[in-house]
Amino acid sequence: MNEKLTDFKEDFALLIEAGFIAVKQLDETSATRIFQAAQALNPESSAPRLGLGYIAMNKLELKEASKVFEEIVEKEPENYLAQTFLGICCLLSKPKRKKGEKIIREAIANASDPTIKSLGKVSLEWAEKDLKKEKAPFFAAKQEGEHH
Repeated sequence: MNEKLTDFKEDFALLIEAGFIAVKQLDETSATRIFQAAQALNPESSAPRLGLGYIAMNKLELKEASKVFEEIVEKEPENYLAQTFLGICCLLSKPKRKKGEKIIREAIANASDPTIKSLGKVSLEWAEKDLKKEKAPFFAAKQEGEHH
């Protein structure tokens, strides 16, 4: 039995990757199960929690996602991906937008990973271009079509 567990631990990184792929494919059930399996294999790693937070963020469950990312950043202040995701959650909430921009700018300044820097820059550009408009294009069409 112990031998089997060791085999699975070697596949931990693949599980995390598979979880993010499942999120991209909009397969929430599989993504959740994969991240939970990864968490069972390596309870000390923040990667599965990050994945679960990412699922919540994609569903716009910002309170839940923010809570997950805040917990990760609290334990690992240098987890700039979690910090960037937290900033994105804040960008999506008008009262927290400035805080989100600040969090993302800090992550960009401190991260060495070019992917995280790029994610942060794209997020800030998106906030500047779309979120700061009086009526963001994404929501404008929906609002015009609603007749209550």
